[in-house]
Amino acid sequence: MDHKQVSLAMQVFERIETDILSGAYQRGDIITELGLCSDLGVSRTPVREALRMLSQEDLIEETSRGAVVIGVTNEDIQDIFNIRLKIESDAAYLAAKNMSEEEIKELYERLELHEFYAMKKDADRMKEVDSEFHNILYRGSGSITYYNTLKLLHRKAQRYRKASVSDKDRAISSLKEHRAIYEAIASRNAEEAKAAAETHVKNAAYKIFKGEK
Repeated sequence: MDHKQVSLAMQVFERIETDILSGAYQRGDIITELGLCSDLGVSRTPVREALRMLSQEDLIEETSRGAVVIGVTNEDIQDIFNIRLKIESDAAYLAAKNMSEEEIKELYERLELHEFYAMKKDADRMKEVDSEFHNILYRGSGSITYYNTLKLLHRKAQRYRKASVSDKDRAISSLKEHRAIYEAIASRNAEEAKAAAETHVKNAAYKIFKGEK
């Protein structure tokens, strides 16, 4: 597969992954190569590669009828937040020590954008900027392992995160928590950054699983 096909396969992968994680495809739905080729206007080679990558992420299961959507279950989400609770605070601790001044500036810009879209009540853009804020945080830890692990876990919870940012009270609380994380990192206070990140993940999980806060 040449570079152009690899790039196209990644685009197809990201499109299908987003459809699965956002709930456009439901658990048990069957998607086929031919159907995807027709819907996306691409050849079978990038579609086949995209389906292989989705299978590796356990989002689909290949069968004789086509690819069966597995998606992300409530149990998966509980596991995701349990793992995030254990390691995201460590990533924030490392970010306070390792993040470059340019990355701190990027973090602040995403915080400002998040506040802007919150005022406009634009849940889609809030979710996107939220992802960018977290990815900068993960990258700023200086650990590629933390970055890759947390980025994947955060992405897999996107449907639940959109519901969360659509809730006015939770959106306001989340912004305050992001600001606390940013301020701790900007002041190079690793312990405060760790505590702020732990509080943020706990509150996000509580909102999802208890419908409160």
